[in-house]
Amino acid sequence: MSIFVLGIDLGKNVCSLVGLDKAGAVVLRRRFRRDAVTEFVGSLPACIVAMEACCGAHYLG
Repeated sequence: MSIFVLGIDLGKNVCSLVGLDKAGAVVLRRRFRRDAVTEFVGSLPACIVAMEACCGAHYLG
């Protein structure tokens, strides 16, 4: 699996991740509890990371 861009939706307790290859095709689609995201992303090779969060996620963070 070759992830070029990793998109993360920072939800309240569960975060959604989607990985895209260089062509823009989805190669990964998973949901993680907030504490597991760091461990998973740390195990990936270098890639572009894009994060999106609603105001509620910022408040809880």
